[in-house]
Amino acid sequence: MGYRSTPRRNVLSALNNGEANGGTPADGGGAAGGAAEAAPVIEFSGREDVERLLAEKMKGKSKNDFKGRVDQMSDYIKKLRACIRWYIELEDAYLVEQEKLRGAMDSENARHTELETQLSNAIEELKAANLDLTRRCESLEESFNKEKSEKLIAMESYEKEKHERESAESSRDVLTVDLERVTHDAKRFSEQLKMVQDTNKRLQEYNTSLQQYNSNLQADASKSGETISKLQKEKSAMMETMAILRESNSSMGNQLESSRVSQQEAIRVKEELRKEVECLRVELKQVRDDRDHSVIQLNSLNIELTNYKEEIGKTSKECESFRTKVSKLEETCNTQQEQIQTFQKQLAVATEKLKLADVTAIEAMTGYEEQKEKIKYLEERLAQAESQIVEGDELRKKLHNTILELKGNIRVFCRVRPLLRFDGDSNGSEGASISFPTSVESTGRAIDLINQGQKLSFSYDKVFDHNASQEDVFVEISQLVQSALDGYKVCIFAYGQTGSGKTYTMMGKPGIDQKGIIPRSLEQIFKTSRFLESQGWNYSMQASMLEIYNETIRDLLVPGRSNGFEMTPNKQYTIKHDPHGNTTVSELTIIDVFGITDVTSLLEKASQSRSVGKTQMNEQSSRSHFVFTLKISGSNENTGQHVQGVLNLIDLAGSERLAKSGSTGDRLKETQSINKSLSALSDVIFAIAKGDDHVPFRNSKLTYLLQPCLGGDSKALMFVNISPEASSVGETICSLRFASRVNACEIGIPRRQTQARSFDSRLSYG
Repeated sequence: MGYRSTPRRNVLSALNNGEANGGTPADGGGAAGGAAEAAPVIEFSGREDVERLLAEKMKGKSKNDFKGRVDQMSDYIKKLRACIRWYIELEDAYLVEQEKLRGAMDSENARHTELETQLSNAIEELKAANLDLTRRCESLEESFNKEKSEKLIAMESYEKEKHERESAESSRDVLTVDLERVTHDAKRFSEQLKMVQDTNKRLQEYNTSLQQYNSNLQADASKSGETISKLQKEKSAMMETMAILRESNSSMGNQLESSRVSQQEAIRVKEELRKEVECLRVELKQVRDDRDHSVIQLNSLNIELTNYKEEIGKTSKECESFRTKVSKLEETCNTQQEQIQTFQKQLAVATEKLKLADVTAIEAMTGYEEQKEKIKYLEERLAQAESQIVEGDELRKKLHNTILELKGNIRVFCRVRPLLRFDGDSNGSEGASISFPTSVESTGRAIDLINQGQKLSFSYDKVFDHNASQEDVFVEISQLVQSALDGYKVCIFAYGQTGSGKTYTMMGKPGIDQKGIIPRSLEQIFKTSRFLESQGWNYSMQASMLEIYNETIRDLLVPGRSNGFEMTPNKQYTIKHDPHGNTTVSELTIIDVFGITDVTSLLEKASQSRSVGKTQMNEQSSRSHFVFTLKISGSNENTGQHVQGVLNLIDLAGSERLAKSGSTGDRLKETQSINKSLSALSDVIFAIAKGDDHVPFRNSKLTYLLQPCLGGDSKALMFVNISPEASSVGETICSLRFASRVNACEIGIPRRQTQARSFDSRLSYG
């Protein structure tokens, strides 16, 4: 909560710095401060008083009565300060009350939570102890049953393997007997076939001998006629013998035919036997393979049996060990049973305590409900306080913008560069050229310039001498940067001659203390946007950077660009203004940024791409107008509000006289272009100051781009940077006079961009 209150003090410090610095407010003179001190204290009792103050109008005064108008304005600012102080005190009171309510709510919640935790822990400890003992007993029983079942499974497996081995041996014996029987039958059939073949051979030989004998008989019959009778007798005998032989031959033929049939049958039987033998051989081979496989399995089973025997031996030992452990566990279990009984008694006692605790818990719940109602009431009060904070923030924005409007739409700050070692002392010291008034009404707001014995005085909204730091400068413009987050268009630009410190004021140098307005503004925007997230705001931001070089727009973030050279030099960039007052540049690179790191890298890239050159007046002179634009889109989920703000930060190229700069060639062309655009800017300022109907914004790209900033739709601030060199007094006078004309311009009331849907999707410069 301390963090929330601190930023408001920083923002409002600039409003009250007049009283802190001896009665010199930033927006009024010493007389106004004195009047504020002498006036009675104004008190506010409610929102109606604030609304009445805001609705208060200036009473009629003559336009030439500047003193009266200043007095009225001082009184009004004094009332605004009193109103702001009242809101700060009211906000602090709300914050303190909110912290107290939150602290009370947190302490009640913590006490109730602690009580519930203690009761739950006691019950859980008792349940856990009982459950642990039960689990340990069940675990021991499961281990014993598991070992017993494993032992039974091993015995059954051994018996099964033994039975299978005996069955395999009996099958092998049966197959061996069948094989021997088949072999014996095959041998017997072979011997029978051989006997049939021998008988057939003998019958053929006997038939041949009979035929030869018949031939001999016929030869003897033809040769011996004498012995015919004998032979006839013998013939009859032989006929009888022949008949017998024929019968015998017929019988032998029948036997031969029978032998042939038997031979064929034997051949068929032999073939069948051969096939059967082949089958038997195959079966025998299969039987032998099965036998070998059975032998291998038998050996494996024997090995496994041996292993099982060893394991059974080990298991027996383990069983003995388990029996011992079981006996010990039984003893432990008995002990634990006794402990369980003890615990049960303790549980009964704890149950009684729990009943008492339940009664206490009921009472606590009753108190809790009461506290809950109280918390609900406190939350409602908190919501009301937060809504009042939101309303106060809105009122702060309204008061802040009212103060800025009273100070003028275009504010002018003057900054004097310190003397540098290479400036020399050509025509005298700084004191001989520039001085700063010390009167109450002019301190920090006026500057005197001595030229040829003549004293010229100028006054602005703020004057920074050569001792002012970058931090001092930024503190004065931080409120204006805040307006961009509030939904306004803000433009800050630096004007002055070459070498007067414009780029240092806007960009700065490496180092925390040397950072310029651009990096410091971006740091404040990102820091404030993160802080506003706690109030429901969400912001998205887009950045672009361009330069106007010789009346030509160049994109400093286009890929491939470096050292002033662009990959697509012929690309045309067009400036367009829409009816809503938004300005866009076509084809310009627009990049989403999420933090200061993203913007820092883009600034480094743009610095490397920007056109710079060496002149007699400046070693590193900017030869173009640099424009940095940040589009800010914000939405609040709590209030449904949407805002669109734009922050334009511009580093103008320095004005220079051709005779003094000694520019030639490209540098001469650059100088002429720079002076032409700055002259066009002067014409625009003069036309606005005189109230002309026509303002020549289109005379240059610079003025056309700045039209929304100078045309009344933006909050604008100009830095006029001057050099302390006596040799530059002429250019210094021109710059100061131009700044005075700018300070006298009235460009209208800026408008707040609160409609996100009607805002152009591209980044606006106005």
